[in-house]
Amino acid sequence: MKRLHTILAALAVTAAANAQIGAPYIHDPSTLAECEGKYYTFGTGGGGLISEDGWSWNSGADRPGGGAAPDVLKIGDRYLCIYGATGGGLGGGHAGRILTMWNKTLDPKSPDFKWSEAVEVCASDGMEDQDAIDPGLLLDPTTGRLWVSYGTYFGTIRLIELDPKTGFRKKGNKEKDIAIDCEASDLMYRDGWYYLLGTHGTCCDGVNSTYNIVVGRSRSVEGPYLDNVGRDMYHGGGKMVIAAEDRACGAGHFGRFIVDEGVEVMSFHWEADFELSGRSVLAVRPIVWKNGWPVAGDNFKGGNFWIESERRGYALELTVDFIRMQQARQGWFNRNQMEQPVKPIANQTLEEVIGTWPKGEIPARICDYMNRPHQRWTITPVDSAGGYLSNPYFKITIEGTERALAATANKEVTTVPAYTGGDEQLWRIEQLTDGTYRIMPKAIPGQEGVNKEFCLYSAGDSTPTLAKYDFSSDNCKWNFKKR
Repeated sequence: MKRLHTILAALAVTAAANAQIGAPYIHDPSTLAECEGKYYTFGTGGGGLISEDGWSWNSGADRPGGGAAPDVLKIGDRYLCIYGATGGGLGGGHAGRILTMWNKTLDPKSPDFKWSEAVEVCASDGMEDQDAIDPGLLLDPTTGRLWVSYGTYFGTIRLIELDPKTGFRKKGNKEKDIAIDCEASDLMYRDGWYYLLGTHGTCCDGVNSTYNIVVGRSRSVEGPYLDNVGRDMYHGGGKMVIAAEDRACGAGHFGRFIVDEGVEVMSFHWEADFELSGRSVLAVRPIVWKNGWPVAGDNFKGGNFWIESERRGYALELTVDFIRMQQARQGWFNRNQMEQPVKPIANQTLEEVIGTWPKGEIPARICDYMNRPHQRWTITPVDSAGGYLSNPYFKITIEGTERALAATANKEVTTVPAYTGGDEQLWRIEQLTDGTYRIMPKAIPGQEGVNKEFCLYSAGDSTPTLAKYDFSSDNCKWNFKKR
């Protein structure tokens, strides 16, 4: 029975580490938006989700107009919402309208909360090969121009331009076809490239949905958008960004949210989360950029690791004496060694060395990795401690013990004899756009609020500390090597 409980607990941790918690049920989510310290996303049918921390999501966002597949974008001090009214085969046809509206805030409890009257910016008549639904917004950071991509499998993906001051269609703007064989498109810009994200595959079929997200890129926002082998998305091209996973399928409706320099996440829905009755749910994953292409990174899940500094490749460890392992000498000078039977040497165990460690706090340091007990860490999600975009907070303990990594008031790193649940013992672990990780304490003793500035930092090859995060420095970056 004890073994059964252990297995069930492990499964629960795995499920919790793979999905947003609360009630994250939504279809066709908009790009995430932050407003007054909270996160929002809107979905098909009206309404949407709100999160205090980016990890636990519940209903409560308010969007009038019904319709389908909205997107939202902050422009200046206002929020622009765009959505499709009918179309997409909804109501039996492909005659659709896309509308925009504004609000000063996304908080429905604010006295400033009031949506402006919706304005039509484009439409489809149901006769041509076009479907006015599934809009995605891009405010070009290089020009300030506002673009919308929209459309479904029923025809083409089209591009139009809006006035960023009014949300109206630009006078004289003519739509342009830029892709086929996808829907739920979105646009983004990075390092001189425009990226067109499209959702490919079948929708709205639960555990049998084959939705996946593909991408092409162009030097011009108007295309052509080519994939990694030169196929034009106007002819069905597209490089995979994310497809199905072991316990979820139907990835669709991409949105990009920049958390910090080098910290980006994608939002989308799973058409079916197998752990949640096959319902459509919000998903948030890191974005990793590989050779100029976005791919879905990994939500950190915990486990047993050694923690490697990107600066030098050394390992985070306890500052304790190095206990030598006993071994009969084997060397070139032992002429008889080739005649002896080969015997494996067991790894050094915790029991062999823990008695030599101090009982109180033990500072951390960085040194050559030798697979010794003082270098082996267990990282565990703490579901009751809240979270951030993509993950819960984690505790980091020496494997086989409760000795926990902790931040100190003078911004150093130590370990305490036992994990007590203090915020200074909780850690935010995020995959960066280059595939490495940022590790931040939830709180620093003596400082108010949640820490969003200081991270685990290699001040020298052997000296870990806490310092301001700087994506350009490898001192801020870490890797987790599975044990």
